[in-house]
Amino acid sequence: MSTTHFGFQSVDEQDKARRVRGVFDSVASRYDIMNDLMSMGLHRAWKAYTVMVANLKEGDQVLDIAGGTGDLSMAFAKKVGRTGRVVHTDINEAMLSTGRDRLLNAGVVLPTLVCDAEKLPFPDQHFDLVSVAFGLRNMTHKDVALREMNRVLKPGGKLLVLEFSKVAAPLSKPYDWYSFKVLPQLGQLVAGDAESYRYLAESIRMHPSQEELKALMKQCGFGHVDYHNLTGGVVALHVGIKC
Repeated sequence: MSTTHFGFQSVDEQDKARRVRGVFDSVASRYDIMNDLMSMGLHRAWKAYTVMVANLKEGDQVLDIAGGTGDLSMAFAKKVGRTGRVVHTDINEAMLSTGRDRLLNAGVVLPTLVCDAEKLPFPDQHFDLVSVAFGLRNMTHKDVALREMNRVLKPGGKLLVLEFSKVAAPLSKPYDWYSFKVLPQLGQLVAGDAESYRYLAESIRMHPSQEELKALMKQCGFGHVDYHNLTGGVVALHVGIKC
């Protein structure tokens, strides 16, 4: 029986997906307001920077993995225009439903699909851009998912991985205090769920560092990989090019 981590716990691989699903089922309805509160609004700047780096043009084909409540999908849709397409996906049905409703309320109609990043139901060399924002750390087999992302990209296509990462050393102590003391209390007050936000803090610490993720992306077939630290490394945007 193979095991993996769920936050700081060691769990059976087959059980991790169920536990992660439970976390996001719990927080889906309050996800956007919690993002604003826990990042003090910075998540909007991080996503805006991601859209800028994407550098999309009219007609591009985009896959948004772990698209959740649809922030990036909505921004990408504006860039690709009527002749392009953005596919909004998430493995969690509650998150995807919340995002679909939000997109429809904004007048944005996109293909929306419950989708496991480790088994993407798309043909080879299909997309110009694949993005995954704050979702890779929750995947059981990151290498399998990254190879799938590489497979569905066209040659010269771009993968963007926006994820919490390893903060600069001077920030580590205050960041730990905020993560393990403030976040769970905030989660309890706003979402009625301290444990899901405790898992968030733990999952960030178990995620590969900037250099480790860069190396993993290269191992999974990306010919050129670079990363941009944002807010002192609280978040990093990794950019992989399929050569």
